[in-house]
Amino acid sequence: MPPDKGNSVSAHTRQADAGILASQETADANAHLLRLATLAEEFSATRLASDARGLTERLSEGRFYVACIGQFKRGKSTLIGALIADPILPTGVVPITTVPTVIRFGASRSARVRFRGGSWTSIAPSDLRLYVSEEHNPENRKQVEGVEVFVPSSLLATGMCLVDTPGLGSVFGGSTAATHAFVPHIDAAIVVVGADPTLAGDELELVQAVGKQVQNLVIVLNKADRTTDAEREAAREFTRRVLEKTLGRPIGEIYEISALEQLENRGPQRDWEKFLETLNGLVTQSGRSMMYSAGVRGLRRLTEEMLVIIAEEREALLCPMEEYERRIKNMRQTIHDSRQSLQDLGFHFMSEQHHLSDLFLSRRKEFLQQVLPPANAEFATEARLIQRRYGPRFRREAMGSAQAIAEKYVIPWLAQEQAHAEEEYKKVAARFVDLANDYLRKLAQSGVPELTRMPNALDPEKGLRIRSRFTFEALLPVAMPASPLRYLADITLGVASAYGIVEREAREFLERLLEMNSSRVQSDIVDRVQESRSQLEAEIRRVLLEVSHIAQLALEHARAAKAAGSAAVEKKMARLAEMEAELSWGLQSDPQR
Repeated sequence: MPPDKGNSVSAHTRQADAGILASQETADANAHLLRLATLAEEFSATRLASDARGLTERLSEGRFYVACIGQFKRGKSTLIGALIADPILPTGVVPITTVPTVIRFGASRSARVRFRGGSWTSIAPSDLRLYVSEEHNPENRKQVEGVEVFVPSSLLATGMCLVDTPGLGSVFGGSTAATHAFVPHIDAAIVVVGADPTLAGDELELVQAVGKQVQNLVIVLNKADRTTDAEREAAREFTRRVLEKTLGRPIGEIYEISALEQLENRGPQRDWEKFLETLNGLVTQSGRSMMYSAGVRGLRRLTEEMLVIIAEEREALLCPMEEYERRIKNMRQTIHDSRQSLQDLGFHFMSEQHHLSDLFLSRRKEFLQQVLPPANAEFATEARLIQRRYGPRFRREAMGSAQAIAEKYVIPWLAQEQAHAEEEYKKVAARFVDLANDYLRKLAQSGVPELTRMPNALDPEKGLRIRSRFTFEALLPVAMPASPLRYLADITLGVASAYGIVEREAREFLERLLEMNSSRVQSDIVDRVQESRSQLEAEIRRVLLEVSHIAQLALEHARAAKAAGSAAVEKKMARLAEMEAELSWGLQSDPQR
């Protein structure tokens, strides 16, 4: 086995990281979260306690996720093996990774798997293939929800977790869906590209989605040992041009490497050391500050929930039992009756949805009216310059010209329209969140005290923030006609000098490209609004169910205390006051520190 390349982490980086881990702020946040979990368990608030302990674990370990993304057969699993100096992940000639696999630091090599709805189960690392390969788990029929691998790599010792994602572009659609589903959990990404083939449409779509989530994208041109200097140079420049246009920002250096050479400890280093330095830099630049801020925000949110529980417990102790039981009954009826109000909210949202659909249909028609005449005129000029000697070649060049002209007009418009769509969408989101919060306020004024203390009322910053998933169809490459009959027909057309037929088909192809790409804006907006509506309604129901659950538990606790006598009630009231005073620290932390 080759030496652990992760040992190149500089002493300065290690010391800086150790200082962050040992910081008083992090230690205080951990202590508060653990204390909060203990207090929650006193009231059987198991979900809140679990959230607090889970947040403590992540904050303590400083874990953050660096996902390896790219096309099928880019060598992602091999690259991760080279980074950790251990070929623990299975590789092969067929799609291997069917579910995201997280590689974490561990004292020894081990692995575990979790099935949907179940808990973690330890497995032998040699059995990973049984759970993550298409051969043994086609389309994830075994319902694997997560796979974690633990290795003693110094690269991972400071909290970085590498994620091996399913490759895009294979014949297995479920694998691509699994990769997209993991995007919200990504803190940084290694984008693995190649010289042959170059970037594909689905790769660009994923990079665009990840690029909206994180700023830290590390671009790697893998399998450098299999290409010439000229091929790598061309691939690097093409990748830079396409990615910077897609993301709308510089992408930094593109590292030429051969993961297989590194794993087998042979061949030249190429850009490997610079690549490692960049990854090590993520530990301090991205991981720790993000984790600490997330921990403090979570502490404040969970503290507010705990204070709601305490207030409800006090209310149940002070209120006569019969009256409190009657209030819970009224609350449940009010929540039941709220279904009609939720349906009314849905109608409001549907109206906004139709408005957006009409708006973008109008803008698309306007775009096509504006660009079709100049695009067709430009194509006519280009077509006159194409040599008319050989039918198949004329078709290829005419279609290529149509493609280039369509891209010239469509790509800038897509960027412009995406920005406009985001603005219009934010307006719709703000209006709908206002409607939803107004509904919750009215519900709180319905005469049921419990509903005035609804935890985590809808946040306008969060409630409808569905990320854009503009999946613009890539402009299709135009090659020689695939059909032998078409090839012969083009030869015949060339002999007969009937080039006008091909020219007309190329013009139709141009118009089809313009129409096809522009229509995707509309469908994406509609999808986002529909998904936002479902998410918001689910959030309202969650809030109401949480309130009902808190009140029911408070009733049970109050009944037990009152049955034990007045002394027990007084003791419980004093304990609640102590808790409120103790929890004040959870509201004083500054997440921006």
